[in-house]
Amino acid sequence: MVNTPYPQSYYAASANPVPPRPALQGEVETDVCIIGAGYTGLSSALFLLENGFKVSIVEAAKVGFGASGRNGGQIVNSYSRDIDVIERTVGPKQAQLLGHMAFEGGRIIRERVAKYNIQCDLKDGGVFAALTSKQMGHLESQKRLWERFGHNQLELMDQKRIREVVACDSYIGGMLDMSGGHIHPLNLALGEAAAVESLGGIIYEQTPAVRIERGANPVVHTPQGKVRAKFIIVAGNAYLGNLVPELAAKSMPCGTQVITTEPLGEELARTLLPQDYCVEDCNYLLDYYRLTSDKRLIFGGGVVYGARDPANIEAIIRPKMLKAFPQLKNVKIDYAWTGNFLLTLSRLPQVGRIGDNIYYSQGCSGHGVTYTHLAGKVLAEALRGQAERFDAFAGLPHYPFPGGQMLRVPFSAIGAWYYSLRDRLGF
Repeated sequence: MVNTPYPQSYYAASANPVPPRPALQGEVETDVCIIGAGYTGLSSALFLLENGFKVSIVEAAKVGFGASGRNGGQIVNSYSRDIDVIERTVGPKQAQLLGHMAFEGGRIIRERVAKYNIQCDLKDGGVFAALTSKQMGHLESQKRLWERFGHNQLELMDQKRIREVVACDSYIGGMLDMSGGHIHPLNLALGEAAAVESLGGIIYEQTPAVRIERGANPVVHTPQGKVRAKFIIVAGNAYLGNLVPELAAKSMPCGTQVITTEPLGEELARTLLPQDYCVEDCNYLLDYYRLTSDKRLIFGGGVVYGARDPANIEAIIRPKMLKAFPQLKNVKIDYAWTGNFLLTLSRLPQVGRIGDNIYYSQGCSGHGVTYTHLAGKVLAEALRGQAERFDAFAGLPHYPFPGGQMLRVPFSAIGAWYYSLRDRLGF
């Protein structure tokens, strides 16, 4: 059996200690078999265990190996397409349900951290930074939209005010969301895994699902064993491969790149982000950054369509960091890594059921930290027979990429080039 370690990231280097989790050997029976020990799988498992289900998770590598343990660590509300877009797509009734759920993921994270005493450096406050007056206008309408759904922890910031929270001269204003924030994402996943095990759930690491035997009593086959279950939840997202071909056809793995500086020291770190908020800009291909608990700057951005690993991540991201913070020109980069997220053509998550007993959620399209925690709750509700919220997501339309799997990468890259050109020209 190949032992897949974590990629060499800042998160892996600063992870909390974890117990060994052996691979599955032989045959086990359970109520629910979950494929994937990232946020979607762990959140589903916790809600199910809290409601009396017997749960086993099979994970191809290690807990949080994929996007859950490699992302920018930002708690960002809503979805990759906002509620107004959803409303135009599916109408007011379904949009109302989805709109009220748009801010639930962040609350679930905070509840989990408090309930299970998860040590993951949780900090409150997230900033959306505008580079143009058009982006500022979008934030103004976004604030009105979110407040329609009862989300009131928002403050619009003019140029003077945003300078008080981020030492970057490029921004003309922004919006502060105090229910946003940031976490050490791998330690959040590890803490949730420990919570799963404390409730009797079992996690098998280094145990890829190689085949799903569909039917009245589905079976997940692994290299050295099998799991017989009443239900299966497919939660592999960008790392699912072709295990479920009908899901692979409507999504595309994409890579994003992240760098982490050497420790900056308290004084320099405080000049960059005095209140320790996280920041993302409003460009189509956005940059995002925040401080760590040991006062490093984590800076991410860029998208590689098709999820190839670029040769030199630092060469791609460091110039973006220096454009925001030229004062860091002599600072060393200690870590650079890439991770995959799953993109859908609509940029909305794909949720549904295959047959009577295989459930799935995938395609967060870059908004995964909060959405996956909500998805776990919604999937668990559906397995308990409460399907209204599940059906609201399942009713969103989904489309295959134009040109199929062969042409989805070039088509998406052309679209991204067009939108990033608009950003640069201020359209």
